[in-house]
Amino acid sequence: MDGGYGFDSLSLRRVARAAGVVPTAFYRHFDGMDELGLALVEESVATLRAMLRESREGGGVDKGSGLIARSVEILVAHVREHRRHFAFMAHARASGNAVLRHAIRSETRLFASELATDIARLPVLRDWTTADLHMLAGLFVDTMIATIDAILEASGSGAGSESLSPEASARIVTQAEKQLRLIALAIPHWRSTP
Repeated sequence: MDGGYGFDSLSLRRVARAAGVVPTAFYRHFDGMDELGLALVEESVATLRAMLRESREGGGVDKGSGLIARSVEILVAHVREHRRHFAFMAHARASGNAVLRHAIRSETRLFASELATDIARLPVLRDWTTADLHMLAGLFVDTMIATIDAILEASGSGAGSESLSPEASARIVTQAEKQLRLIALAIPHWRSTP
């Protein structure tokens, strides 16, 4: 996907050649290119979700900036470590095929739903409606997606341009933390009504 190639323009032969296997060996693992793309989407999101879930355990909105800082730190480190996966997802989200766009939307909804379930346990949110909990979780997830996009943009898009300067990283972290804190500050003032 580097060098100006999008996922849709990749051929099975090119993927097999890059993996060092014959094209028929590809089919031992995947039914086709869409299935490979779906596996990439799932792999890109699953680990991040698990890591962020761990960061929320024992924390809460009322523990505020510690949880937010930990979550942003995990997000930035994970995206930097798996930059190519997230670059693939950003491209697929914007211009990929319908199968991949649907998978990314589904993973994003699952992520938000899991977060809504977690935050529903917090005493300050006990009286919130399910719809409002999902709205709040969606705001957090949207901020995380915007942060991922900022990381990718700041680290470049071509092959070999995978470095994020300490200054750019600090700016992105500060911006993400401020946005998440602003959302969290509104929580006690929101009146959730059916």
